[in-house]
Amino acid sequence: MTSDDQRPAGRAPLPARALDTTAENPWPVRLLSQKIADYMARMSPTWVEGQVVQLNRRPGASMAFLTLRDTDADVSLPVAMYANVLAKQQVPLTEGAHVVVHATPTFWKGRGSFQMQADEIRPVGTGELLARIEHLKNVLAAEGLFDADRKKPLPFLPRVVGLVCGRESKAEHDVVVNARARWPQVRFEIREVAVQGKDAVHQVSAAIAELDARPEVEVVVVARGGGAVEDLLPFSNEALVRAAAACRTPLVSAIGHETDAPLLDLVADYRASTPTDAAKRIVPDVSEERLRLRQARQRATLAVRALLDREVRGLEQVRSRPALARPASMVDAREADVERVRERGRSAFAAALLRGGADVATLRAQVRALSPAAVLERGYAVVQLADGSVLREPGQVTAGDALRVRLADGEVAAEAR
Repeated sequence: MTSDDQRPAGRAPLPARALDTTAENPWPVRLLSQKIADYMARMSPTWVEGQVVQLNRRPGASMAFLTLRDTDADVSLPVAMYANVLAKQQVPLTEGAHVVVHATPTFWKGRGSFQMQADEIRPVGTGELLARIEHLKNVLAAEGLFDADRKKPLPFLPRVVGLVCGRESKAEHDVVVNARARWPQVRFEIREVAVQGKDAVHQVSAAIAELDARPEVEVVVVARGGGAVEDLLPFSNEALVRAAAACRTPLVSAIGHETDAPLLDLVADYRASTPTDAAKRIVPDVSEERLRLRQARQRATLAVRALLDREVRGLEQVRSRPALARPASMVDAREADVERVRERGRSAFAAALLRGGADVATLRAQVRALSPAAVLERGYAVVQLADGSVLREPGQVTAGDALRVRLADGEVAAEAR
C-alpha cells in the first residue's frame, strides 16, 4: 500500500476498489485523483478530429492551448501543446480550422482537470473534406432524401416568409430588398444566426425548426453569401441536412454563388443560385402580375367582342332568309297544301260513307231475310206452350193444353185436341 493509501494507526485501511468505499470509510480526494491519473496514464495516444475554437497562444510562452470542438455536436475537449508543435504548421493555425490532432489524455491531480496533450496537428485538406461530403451525399441519396417526389411546391404568393441568415448580412439585404421590390406587402420572420463556424449547424437547424413550427410562415429561405469550402461546411453537415429534410414548410436554399453546391441545395424543395434569385422565386413581381392582368383583360375583351360580332352576323344571315323576310309566304304555301289535304280528306270520307251505307243496307237485307218475323210475314206461325217454349212435336202436349199461336201481326189462343 502506498503512502497515499495509509491511514493513522487505529483506523480501518482504505478500500482497494471504488466499489468497496462506504460513507464511513471513503476515499480521500488525493487517492481518487491519483487513481484517475493512473487510469488515464494507461490510455494510448489517439487521433481525434474536430474544429479549432478558442486558440490561445502568447508570444514567448512555451505552451499553447486550444479547444477542439466536434463538428456535428456540442461537445469539446481542451488541448494543450508545446509552442514548437504550432510552429511546425506550414499554414498558421486559426480558429475555425478543421484539424486532426494526435494527443494523449492527461489528468492533473493537483487541480483535478483533464486535457489532451497534443504532439502533432494536421489540417484537414479541402480534397478530403470534399471526399467526405461526397460520401455523405451518396449515403443520404440512398435514403431517398434528395428524391424529386419529396419536393414540395412553393406557394404562389406567401404572406409571411421565414428567413434564416447571418447577422446584418448582405444575403439578408438581397432577399428582403428584392422581395419587397417585387411584392411590397410580403412580411418576413427573420432569424439571424451564425452561418459559419462552430455554432452554425446548431443555430441554423434550430431556426429552421422554429420557423417550421409557425403556422403563418408559408415558405422558409436559408440564405448565405459565398465563401470558401470550409466556410460553407455547415450547410453540408449531416445534422443540418436532416433538419432541413424534416421541415414540413417548403424550403428554399440560397447558399453562396451559382458554383457552390452544399448538400442543403439537394434536400431543399428549391435551390436558388443566389439570395437574389431566391427573392425572385418566392414572390411574384407585382408589375409583371399587373401587366398579365391587363393582357388577360384585353384578351377577354377581344374574345367577347369577337363572339358578339359573330353572333350578330349570324342573326343578320338568319333575318335575311325569305322565311323571315316575308313570313306570310311560308304560311301561304302551307295554306294551299292544307286545302288540298282537306279536300282529299273530304272525298275520302264521303266515299267511305257511301261504301259504309251500301254495306249496311246489304247487311240489313240479310238480317231481314234471316229474321223469324220475315218468315211469319210469309204466312207461317209459331206455336208456343203456356210456359213460352216453342212446340216442336205433338208429344209435347196433351188434349186440353192451352197453346199460343204467334202470327206476323199478333197471336191467337188455342187448345190442343
